[in-house]
Amino acid sequence: MALHTIPLERRTLHGVFSRDLPPILQIDPGDSIAFSALTDGWRLDPSSGNTPTHFARNKDEVELNGHALCGPIAIRGAQPGMTLEVHVDEVRVGNWGQSGAGGGSELSKQLGLTPDDRASMLWELDAEALVGKNQYGHIITLRPFMGVMGLPPDLPGVHDTGPPRFCGGNLDCKELVAGSTLFLPITVPGALFSAGDGHAAQGDGEVSGGAIECPLERVQLTFQLRPEVRLSTPRAHTPIGWITLGLHEDLDEAAVIALSAMLDLMQEQYGLDRAAALSLASLVVDLRITQIVDGVRGVHALLPHGAIRR
Repeated sequence: MALHTIPLERRTLHGVFSRDLPPILQIDPGDSIAFSALTDGWRLDPSSGNTPTHFARNKDEVELNGHALCGPIAIRGAQPGMTLEVHVDEVRVGNWGQSGAGGGSELSKQLGLTPDDRASMLWELDAEALVGKNQYGHIITLRPFMGVMGLPPDLPGVHDTGPPRFCGGNLDCKELVAGSTLFLPITVPGALFSAGDGHAAQGDGEVSGGAIECPLERVQLTFQLRPEVRLSTPRAHTPIGWITLGLHEDLDEAAVIALSAMLDLMQEQYGLDRAAALSLASLVVDLRITQIVDGVRGVHALLPHGAIRR
């Protein structure tokens, strides 16, 4: 078991998903990686209006407005049909972050805001106390996580990092904090995992279109292969319970996908038939809106630890 430290350099960053990107590192199952991360907008310093030149994005990354992602990381032995297990060992925020709302987004219009109605907040972040304070004196508790953890689709070309996919990506699930384990269906040989998009705090739904977007001082992840687990959508074991994620352009369809995956999990965990799993799910499983702002909507089903006891 080895720990690989990845430097924050242009060669270790990318802003698209593609099965054709060469991996920056190949590791063994059981190995860990440690890295730091830029904001989703490729910024490290809040005072710089533009990204430093050595982090400048290429044409595809600019056109697709891609997140700044570390990777891809290849895992030896990973093959399509297997499951990649990603344990989040640590997520430590930098000392600043930004959030905002308005500016003419479709949702803001539906909520009665005009294109001139804008809010921009700059946050001072305390990684030890896990609190953030903005310029207006508002103080909130931080629960840092990465908005993007995922694999490329098995399709040619380059793909936007914005919409989440069945193989992960921009999940924006606030429960994927340190101590969580994310399970992703592997799509391509080597898996080619990438991560980034630091979030210091976010509510379910991510309703303004963003979290407290922040650089990350340190992230540590540990990888395993689970060839016996077959998934069609991401699932995770988190400090508050098991979650299954449904992703679809239609929110109702996303809910059905999340619930169906949760019934699969309950059948595995408790030896239930599907009808019994659904009956119990109606009593103890919560459906939550992960995000409604990434084009592809997200719903996660939550089964709290200890909700069903034998």
